[in-house]
Amino acid sequence: MSVMEVSETLAAGRAAQELRLRRGEFELATQLGHVRTVGGALSGRRRVARGEVERLRRAAGFPDALRERVRTVGTAEGAELMDISPGRFTRLARAGYLVPVRFYLNRYRAVVWLYLAEELRAFASGEPNLLTGRLPRTPTGGSGTTAEGAEEKAGAGEDCRPRNWRGRRIGLLLHESDDRWERAAIVGSVLDPLQLAELVPDPYERASLNRLRPDLAPGRPGSEAGREVVQRLLTADDPDEISWHRSSLTALLADARRDRQAPRPNDTLPEPAGAPEPAPPSAPAPAPEPARTSVAAREAEPVPHGGRGRPLLTRLRIRRGRDREAAAVSRGGGADG
Repeated sequence: MSVMEVSETLAAGRAAQELRLRRGEFELATQLGHVRTVGGALSGRRRVARGEVERLRRAAGFPDALRERVRTVGTAEGAELMDISPGRFTRLARAGYLVPVRFYLNRYRAVVWLYLAEELRAFASGEPNLLTGRLPRTPTGGSGTTAEGAEEKAGAGEDCRPRNWRGRRIGLLLHESDDRWERAAIVGSVLDPLQLAELVPDPYERASLNRLRPDLAPGRPGSEAGREVVQRLLTADDPDEISWHRSSLTALLADARRDRQAPRPNDTLPEPAGAPEPAPPSAPAPAPEPARTSVAAREAEPVPHGGRGRPLLTRLRIRRGRDREAAAVSRGGGADG
């Protein structure tokens, strides 16, 4: 992107201010395609064209209409919007009829799912038969579940919300990316490391996917227990879901490999032919032991510690020992003679 093109775009923070959106609202607006973005310059972050900002600001009902399109609600408020009980709302969501768009952990580390208010109103107006009476059989398709009764699914403890959220999040990220390796990393991000290693045995390809791995749930909790809860939500656990993502990753990897090779370290240059091999370093020769050093003097000598030569006190002791030995030899020689 040229300098002129950068000057014609806005950073995410500035664009959010111009559109009067909070940070979370702006992120969701870009993910849902309500605010179109372009590839970022240098930093790699996506930016918003000035023309896109002006288009949205000129739209009818700005900014309230735009903010309403990205408004999220929890179970209680969502049930009120649909004019049903919170219990029925939860059963619809667990059975896969209502797909969450976000989640967070409350202070008790319980998962709180959030839904688009706009989607809940559309569902209530389009499916009034699901708002009263016994829930019908779950349709195949969108949620990927088999055609079982929604009441039976809820009673059996099956919860489609994590799986549906993962599928939706991956779909939104794939919509934002045109890079083939990045798209493969998005799909691979919900597979556990063992699954990924099995599908991608090349360590350089795995390193590239891990480097491009997206943050599916920004704002991780600080506690270890909270991080474990979030990690379970980020990892595919249903056999059908795992099979689907494995197949998708295999196809995306084939496209990525045709596009370019994963980054690898530069090969070292070979040695020129006939070049002599360097000789191994020879061990240093041991220092010669002083001649006629007495055992007592040798035992009293401290172990060298990196200085040059022996300390002065040690040399004096050795010299005194030599003098005493020489005197003893001289006295002994005179008596024998």
